[in-house]
Amino acid sequence: MIEVLRAGPLTTLQDLGRPGLAHLGVGRSGAVDRPSLRLANRLVGNAEGAPALETTFGGLVLRFTEAATVAVTGAPAPVRVDGRAHACCTPVTVRAGEVLELGMPTRGVRTYLALRGGVASELVLGSAATDLLSRLGPAPLRDGDTVELGRPVGPMPGVDHAAVAELPDEVVLRAVPGPRADWFTADSLTRLARVAYEVTAASDRIGLRLEGPALTRQRTHELPSEGVVEGAVQVPPDGRPVIFLADHPVTGGYPVVAVVHPDDVPLAAQVRPGQPLRFALEPPLL
Repeated sequence: MIEVLRAGPLTTLQDLGRPGLAHLGVGRSGAVDRPSLRLANRLVGNAEGAPALETTFGGLVLRFTEAATVAVTGAPAPVRVDGRAHACCTPVTVRAGEVLELGMPTRGVRTYLALRGGVASELVLGSAATDLLSRLGPAPLRDGDTVELGRPVGPMPGVDHAAVAELPDEVVLRAVPGPRADWFTADSLTRLARVAYEVTAASDRIGLRLEGPALTRQRTHELPSEGVVEGAVQVPPDGRPVIFLADHPVTGGYPVVAVVHPDDVPLAAQVRPGQPLRFALEPPLL
């Protein structure tokens, strides 16, 4: 068992989620930055989709009651084991009785901690993921909780370190026009393609809320609820776009002006409040 001495602002158990259940009203959920989850698991010899811990802005402190091998990926954060510093994206052996601490990320938002053997957890609809919107899966970790290690299923990969690209200061997200782009004025579509938005502190695993020039609708009547996907850029009545992330609802009643490329959604998930964000529309809306 692993004891949670401090859970940090938000630490949840995540895997690759519950794909294919939107027709039942169940979103995919799972890790917001899936490439980082996959990499962390590969570094400790797990299957890529094994359950791991996703932290938001670090702050996680764990005491290990048995030896384990771990790897930290995603938003780069200070990693210390009994005070000794270790690098991210590197397998680290933690001995029984030692304490691991994850500090505040220097860039990005979400850091992933994979444990060799994964985390033993009851599956809900085939996944151990915590969905904060639908409240499926285990509750977020709290101080004093315990985490049970699973059993290793494969050999260690023999990799000392994985090189990853640094998270950028200004994020540019590739996107395509959404199904309701024609609901907005030409001036609004021009602004969306050319102006930098700022991510607000109200953002979470459900979506990134953006501050910047409001988008004006040329069609003002009500839109019946329709299916939405991860990466959808929905525009509520205040005109400020929202980018849906892993825990998004499966339907929405506000028009979707654009959809972020699936390969860029993990990058969106690492944008910090106050950081600038732009859209690169392919093809241009105008």
